[in-house]
Amino acid sequence: MSTSSHAKPGSSSAFASPDILGRALRDAVVKLNPATLMRNPVIFVTEVVAALVTVLFVRDVLAGNPLAFTGQIMAWLWFTVLFATFAEAIAEGRGRAQADSLRKARTDTVAKRLRPSGTRKLHDAVSALDLKIGDLVLVEAGDLIPGDGEIVEGIASVNEAAITGESAPVIRESGGDRSAVTGGTTVISDWIVVRITAAPGSSFLDRMIALVEGAERQKTPNELALSILLAGMTLIFLIAVVSLAGLGRYSGAAVPVPVLVALLVTLIPTTIGGLLSAIGIAGMDRLIRHNVLAMSGRAVEAAGDVDTLLLDKTGTITFGNRMASEIIPVPGITAHEAALIAVQASLADETAEGRSILALAREQHAITPERAALEGASFVPFSAATRLSGVDLAGRRIRKGAVDAIKRFVLSVDPQAETAVAAFDAAVEKIARSGGTPLGLAENGRLLGVIHLKDVVKPDIKDRFAQLRRMGIRTVMVTGDNPITAAAIASEAGVDDFIAEATPQDKLAYIRAEQRLGRLVAMCGDGTNDAPALAQADVGVAMQSGTQAAREAGNMVDLDSDPTKLIEIVGIGKQLLMTRGALTTFSVANDVAKYFAILPALFIAAIPELGLLNVMGLASPQSAILSAVIFNALIIIALIPLALRGVAYQAREAGAVLARNLAIYGLGGLLLPFAGIKLIDLAIAALGLA
Repeated sequence: MSTSSHAKPGSSSAFASPDILGRALRDAVVKLNPATLMRNPVIFVTEVVAALVTVLFVRDVLAGNPLAFTGQIMAWLWFTVLFATFAEAIAEGRGRAQADSLRKARTDTVAKRLRPSGTRKLHDAVSALDLKIGDLVLVEAGDLIPGDGEIVEGIASVNEAAITGESAPVIRESGGDRSAVTGGTTVISDWIVVRITAAPGSSFLDRMIALVEGAERQKTPNELALSILLAGMTLIFLIAVVSLAGLGRYSGAAVPVPVLVALLVTLIPTTIGGLLSAIGIAGMDRLIRHNVLAMSGRAVEAAGDVDTLLLDKTGTITFGNRMASEIIPVPGITAHEAALIAVQASLADETAEGRSILALAREQHAITPERAALEGASFVPFSAATRLSGVDLAGRRIRKGAVDAIKRFVLSVDPQAETAVAAFDAAVEKIARSGGTPLGLAENGRLLGVIHLKDVVKPDIKDRFAQLRRMGIRTVMVTGDNPITAAAIASEAGVDDFIAEATPQDKLAYIRAEQRLGRLVAMCGDGTNDAPALAQADVGVAMQSGTQAAREAGNMVDLDSDPTKLIEIVGIGKQLLMTRGALTTFSVANDVAKYFAILPALFIAAIPELGLLNVMGLASPQSAILSAVIFNALIIIALIPLALRGVAYQAREAGAVLARNLAIYGLGGLLLPFAGIKLIDLAIAALGLA
């Protein structure tokens, strides 16, 4: 994963910045509109009863009745509603701040639209807003790419910092899986011809801004189910409170309406009702701060429920470049001599494998590669046709390359040469069995040894897979390697299963088979051939550097194009579910203390025995009621940072996670209100407020 210090679109570190807080306060007031608040039944009911108490307060003012108690109840009820809308507003405010930084990347630039002739020299300068899908545009060094598209000609270095926040440029070229470009990014060198694939206003960047701002955020199925549960609980408590009013009149202890309202508001799940929307928005925000754009809240939740992870081998489980790990000489050649020959053969090899051979010789054999020492030599760069590289020097022809190509080279130099050297063939077979790639070494008509190229598994990946296993997630490696190589790497990495020589059909079939068993599947990909599987997976993470087809098929886009981030995405999804569950548990548990505060206060005059329930020793019935209402309002504002940050998550079994949450948020939600209400009661008594 990237560790760049550059500011990223999602890196709004200042969640309590004055700008965000100021706008959130204004938005919180706007959200008091009943038409808006009806989407949250719990807080809507709280607003309705707050309005009712306000009417009673005004009546008392006009009648000249004492105002203090009713006025305080009214004020704290409105604070309860305001704090709930503030929680959602501050979460949305963080999204707007991120959208503003993204919007800076969108600009009305001039595009060089090619004429129908198609030649690069014939183009017209037009506004980027006038481009249509299918238009071909020329983008040269220093130009902004005017819109989303696919490269159809050329290769260029592109600065994508406007999207990813990373200053290091990336290579984009026609064909393959690195052909997609994003509007607002800048070509640094060379030139490309881009076919526009998105109309103005519907580009990838425009969709990012809309999603980050929350304009298209819909409630997820789990969130809808919880909302229905909370609405049901609210209805039950409403019926119960109305029944208590009749019970009070029957027992000769008529209960004032403001007190009944206070009871209702403290008993309905206002805490989770006020924080529910903020939790969902913050979950998407956490993904954005990891430079992952979720197309919906449903995708974030699905990540938390994933049972099976499909991970590409290259770049995810391994470093992606095969590296030299050993040089095995044939009998009669010392290890140092073989290493020296390997260095000479690799000086012209600019591939990652060639550089790793030089590094291995330096580390294990103290050989410092010096190209100057071979002055006058004729270097032979690697060629896909010959599959060889090397150097010709003073009658010596040194080569390294694929085993069969090396044997052909030896025979071409000396048709009588013996290429079936037992030690050479044994080393080749041993390397192949271990999942590595053998490279032959030869000088003129002699085989000298074998270089072991190994697809190096990332050092921490096995531990991470073990964590996923403890979470109940099955990991599957997808690779185009042969079964022997795939099995060796799968064993070393510690994955649960692998798909060797994988085709797009194989990936799709595997995902469907898992889903038929009731499992949720996640996978990542960047190529057009990954699009069917990305679309089928419950969580499809497309690389931003990948093709347009892949990005449109997935329900998440990784702006850093880091396949290993799939593991973090699962963790963030689980954190979202845990946060919602933990705060729901806390919200339900903290009602218990309110029973002990308010119920004795309601009926102590008619039923003195209820005084036994006043275990907190609250000063008076009015103080008890007011303390419970104040605590009910303040706990929402106190929990906003936790809702935005999320409950700390560690990879554990579900049972252990449940036990931990019950201990912290269940027991904590049970005990904390007792202490909180008592402290507020002491303050009220000291200030003479009741």
